[in-house]
Amino acid sequence: MLKIFYTPGTAAFASHIALEEAGADYEAVLVDFKTAEQTKPEYLKINPKGRVPALVTDKGILTETPAILFYIAQMYPEKNLAPLDDPYALAQIQSFNAYICATLHVAHAHKQRGSRWANEESSFADMRSKVTETVSASFRLIENELFKGPWVGGENYSIADPYLFTVSRWMEGDDIDPADFPKIHDHRNRMQDRPAVARVLPLHAR
Repeated sequence: MLKIFYTPGTAAFASHIALEEAGADYEAVLVDFKTAEQTKPEYLKINPKGRVPALVTDKGILTETPAILFYIAQMYPEKNLAPLDDPYALAQIQSFNAYICATLHVAHAHKQRGSRWANEESSFADMRSKVTETVSASFRLIENELFKGPWVGGENYSIADPYLFTVSRWMEGDDIDPADFPKIHDHRNRMQDRPAVARVLPLHAR
């Protein structure tokens, strides 16, 4: 059985949704960031990065959201969570998820995780002041160029959709009005209506 380690308010929500969409047999394990559980030796044995998500499989442990999402899609091909038979379309989905992971999420992290990149408090404040601008720019690119509609990759729901949904729920906290991004806002509303999302959403409420 799979085991997903998660924390509310984090990108782990995307992998949790994908497991539900796949109908996977799994256990969800809460990592309590409030008590810094992610820094304790017990969790660092699972994920030395001290972050979530982490997915325990029968072959080992996977970390990083794009990798976990792709693994789930491949393990449950009958659920059509990725265009596995179309190399180009699959690469586009992977490109989208990589952009969220490497650019949008990093821009968002500058609000509270400035110590990853600098030491001075003045640097942290400067990073925080830039978050709304940089995160908005990422969402604007998604809205105007990357989002095909009605789902991220077009007509078919995929592993890119729970990832976009997860990060779009951070908009208000970054002082961004979702109404300024009508395609993403509509996507967020439709995602909330999916049964798989409804089943795991209570575990990710903060």
